[in-house]
Amino acid sequence: MAITAKEVNELRKMTGAGMMDCKKALTEAEGDFDKAIDILRKKGQKVSASRADRETTEGSVFVKTNNDNTEGILIALNCETDFVGKNEEFLALGNAIIAAAFENSVSSKDDLLKLKLGEHSVEEKITEMVGKIGEKIEISEFVNLKGEAVVPYIHAGNKLGVLVALKNVNGTDVTDAGKDVGMQIAAMNPVAVDQDGVDQSIIEKEIEIGKEQAIAEGKPEAIVDKIAQGKLQKFFKDNTLLNQAFVKDSSITVSKYLDSVNNGLTVTEFVRVTIG
Repeated sequence: MAITAKEVNELRKMTGAGMMDCKKALTEAEGDFDKAIDILRKKGQKVSASRADRETTEGSVFVKTNNDNTEGILIALNCETDFVGKNEEFLALGNAIIAAAFENSVSSKDDLLKLKLGEHSVEEKITEMVGKIGEKIEISEFVNLKGEAVVPYIHAGNKLGVLVALKNVNGTDVTDAGKDVGMQIAAMNPVAVDQDGVDQSIIEKEIEIGKEQAIAEGKPEAIVDKIAQGKLQKFFKDNTLLNQAFVKDSSITVSKYLDSVNNGLTVTEFVRVTIG
């Protein structure tokens, strides 16, 4: 049967797919719009499968917090090119996904992919987008963080996002302090909040490196362990958040900065997600 330009344009408006794709789908579906939409979605699934081995090193980070700033959600939606990462439809999809995640109290990426966005799941919506633009798209990160206060920080370009959970807020507005700490985390990439949060395997590795350096420098065997412990403490100072020099004032640590904002204010947890 003949497919009119009006029908093709109508399907294009409904789906956002290309004109030729819409015409082919309507022709195959013999003018049935519902079948044509299914065909376009299946095309997206095929595109997605064929691009499964492609790298998704571009995209955007999205964050959202609740009204009292006690819970935050962060997702990273990845794609293949910066051009698509700045596409309005791509950004709209990311914002719709994170809004739905928040509204439905989603706690895992698997649950998020199954979540409904209108008539279709998030996973199906992503597949549809793949079919429209021809690039692999995926949610690489999903984080749900709770605390007395949760403050988001997004670095320029939306390629890096941070969520910081604070305690001992005592009714104080700690938004600015949280953003300062978020900027610290973005810039300095600490491995943990403090030395108690550092994985034992990392500690053992740093001690071993310290010992090897001391021996290579010809230090007496009797003090090799002591030197290694000293180097470990230096590692903690440089690589754990609360012990790092504060980026806005290197004369104090992050811990002392937070204490100056509000007595006892500190960080309980943070997440740092970057694209690329």
